[in-house]
Amino acid sequence: MRPAPSVCLDVRVLHSRAMTRLASFWSGLGGEPALVPRVSAVERPGVLSSRLPVREFAGACVGVCALAAAELAARRTGGGGIPAVRVDDGAVATAFVSERHLRTDGRAAEGFAPLSRFWRTADGWVRTHANYPHHRARLLSALGTPEDPDAVAAALAGRSAREVEEAVTAAGGLAVALRTPEEWAAHEQAAAVARLPLVERARLDSAPAREFVAVDGGEGLLPAAGLRVLDLTRVIAGPVATRTLALLGADVLRLDPPRLPELPDQHADTGFGKRSALLDLASDREGFEELLAGADVVVTGYRPGALDRFGLSVEALAERRPGVVVAQLSAWGATGPWAGRRGFDSLVQVATGIARVEGGRDRPGALPAQALDHGTGYLLAAGVLRALSDQAEAGGSRLVRVALARTAEELTASGSGEAVPGGEVPATPWLAERDSPLGRLRYALSPVEFEGGPRDWARPPGAWGADAARWL
Repeated sequence: MRPAPSVCLDVRVLHSRAMTRLASFWSGLGGEPALVPRVSAVERPGVLSSRLPVREFAGACVGVCALAAAELAARRTGGGGIPAVRVDDGAVATAFVSERHLRTDGRAAEGFAPLSRFWRTADGWVRTHANYPHHRARLLSALGTPEDPDAVAAALAGRSAREVEEAVTAAGGLAVALRTPEEWAAHEQAAAVARLPLVERARLDSAPAREFVAVDGGEGLLPAAGLRVLDLTRVIAGPVATRTLALLGADVLRLDPPRLPELPDQHADTGFGKRSALLDLASDREGFEELLAGADVVVTGYRPGALDRFGLSVEALAERRPGVVVAQLSAWGATGPWAGRRGFDSLVQVATGIARVEGGRDRPGALPAQALDHGTGYLLAAGVLRALSDQAEAGGSRLVRVALARTAEELTASGSGEAVPGGEVPATPWLAERDSPLGRLRYALSPVEFEGGPRDWARPPGAWGADAARWL
């Protein structure tokens, strides 16, 4: 494991609220309760300061992912004891804002675009997301304004927040009205989300049990070695999940449509350990089918149903590739009136009342990190790892499904309190540097730690779409 930094800390077995949350998450993943004591923590109460319990929540998400990795590692090395897991709040906090720590040849990553922000409306607030050019164009088209913040502000000031939300959504853009937790609880989509487990898990068929090739149990143990992961995700949550599987040894191939580039800094931050290729599902079905035939895991991060016309529904994938693990991520959940809507972490915070809780009297706020994205990413990776372990016992193609809105509900269920003052915990112990095809990178290390596990990714990110669409 990585050495702990020379700052004041408290190493202990997880307990109280943090222990209860981790145990609950692990139980929801179908994990054996007796394994939870294998997790210990380095607690740093000042990090990820917020009114909501982000620090404990983030640690639990990472902890169950690391425990699922340790469990699979033990299985693949012939049994024996489960490697000890450590959750360090410093490592977790650093990783949850990995995009802020990224440097490319000394240059900081770009943050939110100028039109991605809160705006006053005639009756409250609305938040827009316009980082991608096509989303920005749709927002401006819906508002009938030029690409000028003052013009956008003037247009929004004369309209109600809900009116803006519906008009921009109808145009294919992204805008969400600020709601209180009570207003969200009364929404039909909140009711649909509340009926979902935090991580949905299902066995899809009676495919034979997975037969793993044993892996070396020495230093650098890679529980996902030899597994092939087809990565059809974008932005943060899905790529964090697949970045974690790549850390653990999987051959992760990310596929993007040629006409929809990823934001360069976002690609660099979440591209560690992966290869990146371009493939048009509409014109190269044969190429995709060749990749699917060799895949162990398929991870998708598009809106529910968006990929079904390409034969990528859960049922179709399992039918064509028996024994596959299909992992799906969405913003709002797979059911309910908002299931087909686009969404991002910042917008889910606004809809679900988090922005109201974290804000002041006169202005909405935000979590100290895009914690819904990062937390959901680690939960999705944990679900995949647990599905692989379950397959070794009982076989069957498997479904793992998560949603940012369901993660938000889990975070807000604990209530709120006064913000804890931020602590001065340096990020340096959990940062690394290396050369890459993109330049000299400074980046956050993974917080997923277990005894004998990997400390860093085997490869840095390369240029977007530069790799061949084939398995190694």
